[in-house]
Amino acid sequence: MMSTTKPRRKKPATTAIVAISALMAGITAGESAFAQQVAPGNRRASAAQGPIVNRVVVEGNKKVEKALLEDQLQARARAPYNQAAVDADVQRILEVYRRSGRGLAQVTPRLVDLPNGTVDVVYTINEGDKTGVKDIRFVGNNQVSSSRLRGLMQTTETNLLSFLKSSDVYDPDRLSTDLDLIRRYYLKNGYADYRLVSSDVAFDPNGGGYVITITVDEGEQYRFGSVTVDPRIAGVDPGAVRRDISTSEGSVYNAEAVEKSVLALTTAVGRQGNPFAQVRPVGTRDPSTRTVNLTYVVEEAPRIYIERINVRGNSRTRDYVIRREFELGEGDAYNQVLVDRAERRLNNLGYFKRVRISNEPGSSADRVVVNVDVEDQSTGSFAISGGYSTADGFIGEVSVTETNFLGRGQFVRLAGQLGQRAYGVDFSFTEPYFLGYRMSAGIDLFSKFSDQTRYSRYENRMTGGTLRLGLPFTEEFTVTARYSLYQQSLDIPNDTDQPYNDCSVPIPGYTQLNADGTPNRQFCEGNGEASLAIKESQGDTITSLVGLTYNYNTLDSIREPRNGFYAEVKTDVAGLGGDSHYFRVTGDARYYRELFEDVVGIARIQGGHIMGFGDNGAEFAQGGDLRIIDHFFMGPSLVRGFAPNGIGPRDISSLDSRANAIGGTTYFGGTLEVQFPIWGLPRELGLKGAVFADAGTLYGYDGPTTFDVNGNNFIDGYSGTCTRNASATTTQECIEVLDSKKIRSAVGASILWSSPLGPIRFDYAFALSKEEGVIRDGVRVGADRTQAFRFTGGTRF
Repeated sequence: MMSTTKPRRKKPATTAIVAISALMAGITAGESAFAQQVAPGNRRASAAQGPIVNRVVVEGNKKVEKALLEDQLQARARAPYNQAAVDADVQRILEVYRRSGRGLAQVTPRLVDLPNGTVDVVYTINEGDKTGVKDIRFVGNNQVSSSRLRGLMQTTETNLLSFLKSSDVYDPDRLSTDLDLIRRYYLKNGYADYRLVSSDVAFDPNGGGYVITITVDEGEQYRFGSVTVDPRIAGVDPGAVRRDISTSEGSVYNAEAVEKSVLALTTAVGRQGNPFAQVRPVGTRDPSTRTVNLTYVVEEAPRIYIERINVRGNSRTRDYVIRREFELGEGDAYNQVLVDRAERRLNNLGYFKRVRISNEPGSSADRVVVNVDVEDQSTGSFAISGGYSTADGFIGEVSVTETNFLGRGQFVRLAGQLGQRAYGVDFSFTEPYFLGYRMSAGIDLFSKFSDQTRYSRYENRMTGGTLRLGLPFTEEFTVTARYSLYQQSLDIPNDTDQPYNDCSVPIPGYTQLNADGTPNRQFCEGNGEASLAIKESQGDTITSLVGLTYNYNTLDSIREPRNGFYAEVKTDVAGLGGDSHYFRVTGDARYYRELFEDVVGIARIQGGHIMGFGDNGAEFAQGGDLRIIDHFFMGPSLVRGFAPNGIGPRDISSLDSRANAIGGTTYFGGTLEVQFPIWGLPRELGLKGAVFADAGTLYGYDGPTTFDVNGNNFIDGYSGTCTRNASATTTQECIEVLDSKKIRSAVGASILWSSPLGPIRFDYAFALSKEEGVIRDGVRVGADRTQAFRFTGGTRF
């Protein structure tokens, strides 16, 4: 009996026919779509597949490197053409231009038909004009001004100086960093409830730039209430570790101080033999009193060990440069606080675009693998800088700097300077981890020439080097040991333009002579003459010096500090060989305090003393224990309103006493200054004003005053106070020194400009008190030299 059921083997054939028909229909539709993408006449592609890409070409780019654009492309040569990939490429190229500040750029893709079913994909770019950030707006900031918040950001608004900077270019990564800086600022200044509500970025085609709107919820400002330590581990003495706490009752809540305290407590507890201890800050807000009661809970953490530390993504930086920033190693107890500290250190190095540390389970439950992902960035720079100061005139500098030399984390700098009254070259090398320890070692080599003839009648060249070894005891306190060896070559110009030695060495045809052939004193001193003390110091002097520098720094910013304390004390001993023999100590301390928003008060004190020992003088010099070049010379660096070398002891035995500063052994001074924004001017211009008051003095000349000439033919000095040598074969000449301890003081105003070209400062000072000198033969001699206007500045381009 024959069945009426259709054989089952015929069904697959029918299904296949249907599938093939659908596939052919799809190919036909795809071919039709592709045909719309190519120019008429270029439709010779096979019906079975799309054309093959022969080349991918980028054209029209001038502001962005072609290699950077080609790295973004998905369309590839010798691959089938894909319209979706081309569309994605267009958006990627546009994104590169947006990040480069050209939001109006346009990209037009086109196909160039070639024989054998191949095509060239060409991206034609119209770069357009630069588009920056036109406006940064803040919403919800009732306590902190918008200008202050903009000042925290790396992103800036477009202004007249935009052609010199790139910070006004919208960059999503930079904006993300800015938002974190704003968050940290609020948490550092007591706003414990701060939160970012939103950040909106919109491109305004009519305005030709981006508008950034940041909405914040500040909350209330809190202060610290009670601050306690709760040890939940046996053997931890809360009194012993409490000194490591940086937070104190009554002070403004500061999240950074809490982090610092957690780290210090973790380290202190670990030193007491608790490697698995963790410190957890617990804060309880009291809205009625606006205080945060803080408890540092010290407790046992899970016993987890570091199985392995993986370093990934570092194409240039050596692995050990990254690993040495960890205070933990493979096999050590895992501590999240110390891992976070390592991440901050790595970010602060400046070697990487990004640093991310993550964990993953190890081979067992008590093991963890730490992954360190980094992305190297350029760390070298070539700079051409220039500037002007009233002391040195115009000066230019060319420098090459590498902060991560050969990926070893070493600092190298070579620079050359050329100016009106100064020039030289210097080289610096620093190894931040000497012998594998957290201490820096370095060497500085230099050769510098300075023309001091405007204020003291000599020129000086210093050539030598310094070895350094820095020991950081804490994050704030560092001690640096130094050894310096250098030669100073002092010369007195003596020609018709600078006749500063023609009383001793007459200039033929220029220096007027007496009847007996000796130089006419009125003439040779009247046109400028170096002091006998300076003449005695002519030639080469070698100094071998060892010293220590003590540095303490709690400033909130190195570039523009608002709060904090900075102090530096240097002690030096010269005499391990060489020609100079002395003890010297100098100090400089500055305290910054923000008085009101953007108004910063600065108090500064400085001082120094030098004491000679042994034989510092030449064979023909008598009197003090120091060479003149070892003395301190002071001016506007101590009291503004006075010229370089403008205050201190002077040789008044010649008519050129105003230019014959001979230095002193002791100086001290103080400064009070208030810096403030110039109201009515955009903050982005970087202009600030300041008012100041300076006071200080320099005294205590301890160099030779009497000189056994012995035919050296100095100058017939002011001999009224000179005691003649009993030897008939020796001729003595001497100088008279006006050595006043009078306090010099001045008040003034300044304009400070943090320009894209570098920091520039204009000071105008009025001297309130000064040394007036004495009357000698109807002529006033020995008076201080004042200088009301002072300008310092630099540029980098």
